[in-house]
Amino acid sequence: EVQLVESGGGLVQPGGSLRLSCAASGFTFSNYAMSWVRQAPGKGREWVSGINSGGDSANYADSVRGRFTISRDNAKKTLYLQMNSLKPEDTAVYYCAKYPWASVLGTRDFGRADYWGQGTQVTVSS
Repeated sequence: EVQLVESGGGLVQPGGSLRLSCAASGFTFSNYAMSWVRQAPGKGREWVSGINSGGDSANYADSVRGRFTISRDNAKKTLYLQMNSLKPEDTAVYYCAKYPWASVLGTRDFGRADYWGQGTQVTVSS
């Protein structure tokens, strides 16, 4: 059974940092691209960042580029999102998602993800 379990969310002040983790099980993690997707209160889901199976190619939404860094540790079967310089508009539930392919190409289309985690809440507020 495929499982994706996010952790690391919480309350942080504007300008602060958080690192999210997504622990994967039930599949060969190193074979598949992954993404982070977020959903702010009252809004639809928004793609944040994607990474290829090997971890050497990533892309970012314009809203987070230069502040967020996606990475993965295939030995630990874990996906990460380092979030720096957080803003109130980053407040959202953050989900990790798995894709049925290896390339980072196409990960912006999160509707094609085949598995999702349950999400972790990030709140940026003073």
